[in-house]
Amino acid sequence: MSNITAQSVKQLRDRSGVGMGKCKDALVEADGDIEKAADILRKKGLASAVKKEGRETKEGTIAVFETDKEIALLEVNAETDFVAKNGKFQKFIENLAKQIAKTKPASVEEFSKESYEIDPSLTIEEYRNLLIQSIGENIQIARLEIIHKKDDSSYGIYSHMGGKIVTVVEISGSKKEDEFARDLAMHVAAEAPEYLKDDDIPEAVKRKEEEIARVQIKGKPENIIEKILIGKIKAFAEGVCLLNQKYVKDSSSSVEKVVKNRSKEINSNLNLTCFWRWKVGETA
Repeated sequence: MSNITAQSVKQLRDRSGVGMGKCKDALVEADGDIEKAADILRKKGLASAVKKEGRETKEGTIAVFETDKEIALLEVNAETDFVAKNGKFQKFIENLAKQIAKTKPASVEEFSKESYEIDPSLTIEEYRNLLIQSIGENIQIARLEIIHKKDDSSYGIYSHMGGKIVTVVEISGSKKEDEFARDLAMHVAAEAPEYLKDDDIPEAVKRKEEEIARVQIKGKPENIIEKILIGKIKAFAEGVCLLNQKYVKDSSSSVEKVVKNRSKEINSNLNLTCFWRWKVGETA
């Protein structure tokens, strides 16, 4: 350890383009030998992968893996759609989604440090770098989430356009309504709601919509302005709130009404309690 100096770490950093921390780890493993450390970095795919790290990753796939108790969502991005459809890339995200459902990491950063279960000699980060080296494109793990299933709820999962859009819907009141929940997940994919219900719309958003509406109806008689405003805000809520939207399979009913009708059919108190809609590239 004594022969590993800041200068040698910097020298390896300048030579390989790999981060200081990884360079130091490689030097420790190589007992301070820069040549051996450089070989270690290359074998792990880090030295060649770093050159591709700055490239934009606008394409990708969202993977979903379901167990009895969890649903794991994972988005991995690549530079081109061609690579996103590549067999190696698809296997990569499939394996990672399975591991996420098992280990339940709190963040991408935490997950990246885990040992890769299929090859424990590698971390997830090292596995990703090896794939970059193999495929020749920048690949980034963009986001992940674990949905913990509730005992009294059903879950519908829908993947659209080969994983470009993935939606999940949670319905409380029954564990036997996964098929119905999936129909609602298909609706979420098609109609892209932003909120579940009116109360979920932030006040700042409501004020902005009201300001826009007031400009649009400027010059109207004062006695009808408020009525028009109420109508416009209601129309806005119908567009962005899932429960208010017209159901894609029956435009004569709102999603809320469809859920209520289903409750009567099965004599159970169903409630659409939550939804997730992921689209590739939308990581905010």
